[in-house]
Amino acid sequence: MEATATRAGATARELSGAGIIAAIKASGIEYILSVPDIVTSAGLLAPIAKDKDLRLVRVCKEDECIGIATGLAYSDKRALVLIQHTGFLDSINAIRGVAVEYKQPICMMIGLLQHDPDKAPKESPRYGVRIVEPILDDMGIAHHLLSVDADVVKIKPAIDKAYAESQPVAFLVGRSPKVS
Repeated sequence: MEATATRAGATARELSGAGIIAAIKASGIEYILSVPDIVTSAGLLAPIAKDKDLRLVRVCKEDECIGIATGLAYSDKRALVLIQHTGFLDSINAIRGVAVEYKQPICMMIGLLQHDPDKAPKESPRYGVRIVEPILDDMGIAHHLLSVDADVVKIKPAIDKAYAESQPVAFLVGRSPKVS
């Protein structure tokens, strides 16, 4: 009985890459724009690269994703930017200028490198992780933490809202998604 309870607790604290990918597809996302990210590589990026329903566009720098996603939105195509928090920080000016000021539906999935998934990002001892949410708040960008499978239900409504209202949204990946 204890082993079953422990396993159930472990499952409750897991994040399924397959679940995230299913939610992305249900959201009408066709394009994944990415620079490889250690947090999401095994559980998301590798399966996405093999998925025939999604088109992976690899870029050299994360801020390139913002312009590409905007161009796709103007062509009635949905895209998701899959990056690490360090790339998000490096892309702040592009996000500010295009996503925020020009009100574009830029959907970002941001891996929190070296984040302790049992803590809130704002409580992280890692400065770069700790400042992501306050920056998103100051920029007026809606954001959602994805740390366990129960959080995956946030993806589709948030992406639908981003495109319906032409506004950016960010998903913070708080633990490495499991390969399914």
